[in-house]
Amino acid sequence: MKEHKLSEPQGRDVLIPSGPETLEGELAVPLSAGGIVLFAHGSGSSRHSPRNQYVARVIREADVGTLLFDLLTREEEALDLMTGQFRFDIGLLAGRLVDATRWVAARHDLQDLRAGYFGSSTGGAAALVAAAAIGEEIGAVVSRGGRPDLAGPALPRVVSPTLLIVGERDEVVLRLNEEAYANLQCKKELVIIPGATHLFEERGALEKVAGLAARWFREHLQPTRQAAASP
Repeated sequence: MKEHKLSEPQGRDVLIPSGPETLEGELAVPLSAGGIVLFAHGSGSSRHSPRNQYVARVIREADVGTLLFDLLTREEEALDLMTGQFRFDIGLLAGRLVDATRWVAARHDLQDLRAGYFGSSTGGAAALVAAAAIGEEIGAVVSRGGRPDLAGPALPRVVSPTLLIVGERDEVVLRLNEEAYANLQCKKELVIIPGATHLFEERGALEKVAGLAARWFREHLQPTRQAAASP
């Protein structure tokens, strides 16, 4: 992966309340940001994932803020690694993403930024379910190697512009994305990365994902005040 220079301060650790739990996150917002992207990762990953950290840096270079946070607590993650109890609980994951979105909206320094979602694996389904629940407040969704099929009946209710990115060699997930894509009624796009597998570890594959995501968010996210003032 190429090195990218940051034009904004380093991220700061934040704590996000969600019901009785507290979720750990990392917030980084360029001074000129017009939006903010909340990351929803899949099981076995975390806010420290090199892939998500890389994509987040590229998104910030497009003047969009990022919030990487863990959908599960440390105790839940440890239990999930042994039992798989939480990884497919899309309702739980989506609910926590909604809580994080409300937390962002309640902060005076962030409330004018349009929110978007970047989801990976089962986090892709959580992002779409949360977007369907919140509605037009979510300006855009990007799914990287996600499982949008797990969003089920929420798919036709998504109004946020949605970009699905899948590796050409990730055949099962590609088929599931094609089926989910057909059920989306919003502005949508499905991009297949040639030669890429599920984790986009091939040379140049993750760079393509990051570039596509950054352009999608820069196009669709803008400050809420600016959006409200637009004709």
